[in-house]
Amino acid sequence: MTNDFKENLFVLIKSLSKSEKRQFKLYVGRMGSNSDSKFLNLFNLLDKMDHYDEQIILDQRIVTKQQLSNLKAHLYKQILISLRLNPAHKNIRVQLREQLDFATILYQKGLYKQSLKILEKAKGLALKHEEKYMAYEIVELEKLIESQYITRSLTNRTATLVEQASSLLKDNQFCSHMSNLSLQLYERLIKAGYVKNDEDYRSITKFFYEQLPNVSVDQLDFREKLWYYKAHVWYSFLTQDFLSSFKYSSKWVDMFNTQSDMIEGHPVFYLKGNNYLMESLTLIKYPKKFKETLNEMEQRVTQDNFPKNDNLASLTFLYTYNNKLNLIFMTGEFHEGLKVIPEITAKLEAFENHLDPHHIMIFYYKIACLYFGVDNYEQCIVYLEKIIQNKHLKMREDLLCFTRILSVVAHYEAGFDFHLEAQLRETFKFLIKMNDLHEVQHAIIRFMKRLSDIYPHELKQAFKDLHKELSAFQNDRYERRSFLYLDILSWLESKIQNRSIAEIIKEKAQQLNRKERNPIPID
Repeated sequence: MTNDFKENLFVLIKSLSKSEKRQFKLYVGRMGSNSDSKFLNLFNLLDKMDHYDEQIILDQRIVTKQQLSNLKAHLYKQILISLRLNPAHKNIRVQLREQLDFATILYQKGLYKQSLKILEKAKGLALKHEEKYMAYEIVELEKLIESQYITRSLTNRTATLVEQASSLLKDNQFCSHMSNLSLQLYERLIKAGYVKNDEDYRSITKFFYEQLPNVSVDQLDFREKLWYYKAHVWYSFLTQDFLSSFKYSSKWVDMFNTQSDMIEGHPVFYLKGNNYLMESLTLIKYPKKFKETLNEMEQRVTQDNFPKNDNLASLTFLYTYNNKLNLIFMTGEFHEGLKVIPEITAKLEAFENHLDPHHIMIFYYKIACLYFGVDNYEQCIVYLEKIIQNKHLKMREDLLCFTRILSVVAHYEAGFDFHLEAQLRETFKFLIKMNDLHEVQHAIIRFMKRLSDIYPHELKQAFKDLHKELSAFQNDRYERRSFLYLDILSWLESKIQNRSIAEIIKEKAQQLNRKERNPIPID
């Protein structure tokens, strides 16, 4: 993220749509005294700026340097209040929070029955949409009001509230525990990547099952099942059990397809579930089901009842185009894939402030692979350098490793022999620091290191020898994922057969599609 966008207020203003800016000015202008206020003048000035520059603000004499911090905080708050009033942001949680606020105000005014009436309706809405954290908060306020003995309710009212509070508390504790478990597994994946040996596998498995509650899935409600499946998806990815990740991500998406009304209340979970399902389908090489899932998701997000906001727009872009690239790699349609690169780069710029650097760099890596697939090694190197030169990047070590390896291969293919020695030295230094290389990575590096000593007439046999060595790891539980980051076997086959890598991968995809595919059981 550039320095221009480190100013939170400036970023917020630049994120506003034309209608949101207009509503803010109407909101400010509801009182005539605000029409020439300092914070509105500051808003108008920041809105016109292309880059945040505090000196320009001070030169305009809107406010003194000592007052600027407070004025910015006040403007920031006023924008958020205006956005909260915008119908476009009135999702179910905002509506419930608003009703809870209304009920609290009525309670404080001593209008207990009116407050309870609002709370009862809000509670019904919260339970309908599986918003149980909010439902619990509503019940707690109902209990507070009932404890005043003002409404003179019948005794069964107390029993009902106590039962509801206990049930909601239990459900919320389960969801909180499962969300903690999911987050811990995700952190493990980002920091260390996938399990690399039996010791890693035993450690993660022991942790997962010690933390996993003993429950009957059939007895869980929608939200509890969602967190239960999510935790299993992360565990399956970590342990490289791809059939299991397909199983649980399928159950996740099927829940939304069966209860489509839940998509509007939980659109982020809907998108994420589809993304994990497509990632699983990539890993088990099931292109037909992959296409169906991608098409269904694309159709769903364009429907009128699918929520619209900046966060969902950025996630939709991320998951749609990331999986379009995955489909290209599965089918070998690299030349067709070049058409989406301008769309991706334009949207990366548009969503710069909504995407974390990790996901942006993954796009760069995949674009580099796309250029590699069409023999455009110079452009491949350009995108790999964007990753390598980012010294502050927090990215999975396995991806950083294959970025370096692909860069070495691309330099070799491009004929940049004068760069190759330096590339190899830098790559060795980086990989030594990792200290946890797979056998596939070791074999590739050993081969690249002795390339300069191989005579031209010996090269084809050297490629065959490396292909044979690497093929032995293709079905190894801890090594097979390496071939997904970098299809080194198809590259070697292209060198051995004097054909393009795109031809090789496309031919493999056609063979895969011709096979009779039975539905994969998910029970």
